[in-house]
Amino acid sequence: MTTRVDEFREYRTKMNERILGLDHLGIKRFFNLDTAAYRGDGALDEKTLELLGLVASMVLRCDDCIDYHVLQCVEEVGCTDQELIEAMNVALVVGGSIVIPHLRHAVETLDLVREERGERSSTDAAD
Repeated sequence: MTTRVDEFREYRTKMNERILGLDHLGIKRFFNLDTAAYRGDGALDEKTLELLGLVASMVLRCDDCIDYHVLQCVEEVGCTDQELIEAMNVALVVGGSIVIPHLRHAVETLDLVREERGERSSTDAAD
């Protein structure tokens, strides 16, 4: 069964390849800058940077960005659900009630990713 997370991954990969294929120096530089911002070779580690990216994405209300950062947090830097939930709480406090729909989206994405990995999300209701 294909989930919206699978569709997101496929679409993101396809369109990033298309965009980078335009061979525009400014676009390539921006993509490189974005990648470098999360590298974790400075004062903050990659996990902290990805959590910051998630918070910013939620406050800015970008569901694509939320999906990307939840995936990075789980698959690449090993965030726990509790770390993600605390970051989501910060986004809610900073952004206010307008963030609630994006909080729903983030929790659903986390649930889908955990399910895909055969893990139970701590955001699941107790049985």
